[in-house]
Amino acid sequence: MTEASAGPVHAFLTGRGRDGRGRSLAEVLAFDDAGIEGVHDVIQWLFPLAEPSRAVPGAPVLGAAEAAAIRADPAARAGFLAARDRMLRFYAGTDGWLTALDHNHLRITRILTALRDLAGLEEAKAFHAAVLRLNDRAGSPVNPGSLEYGGRRSRPKQACV
Repeated sequence: MTEASAGPVHAFLTGRGRDGRGRSLAEVLAFDDAGIEGVHDVIQWLFPLAEPSRAVPGAPVLGAAEAAAIRADPAARAGFLAARDRMLRFYAGTDGWLTALDHNHLRITRILTALRDLAGLEEAKAFHAAVLRLNDRAGSPVNPGSLEYGGRRSRPKQACV
């Protein structure tokens, strides 16, 4: 499969393409925590889903062929897992999301879903466990409904921190 036929998200995750605003994966991964918190149109590129974003109209939607290309391409997988690692550092280094309700809970749901679909259920469970540990260390401020994640093939009904 060529880069052009694989799709724009695949190219972005390999480091050969740009997101909708012209940023490379390396540039996005280099955002400081304030940038990660404040830029709301990049999470859909880092953690693409098969359904349209309700928060960012025009964000990429991951088709089956592009998802398969990402799963099969070591460079795309490495970029995807680097995004996971950056988000883990963000959640470990910030505490604004450690409240009953926060937009980051929806981001975490997206990350979990994308991890499950592109890297496997074990990757999603490991990310979920790491986030739960951060919540526990902070005295469990996140609401219980946001903490649920079953890892099923269907999309979770609510935020799953």
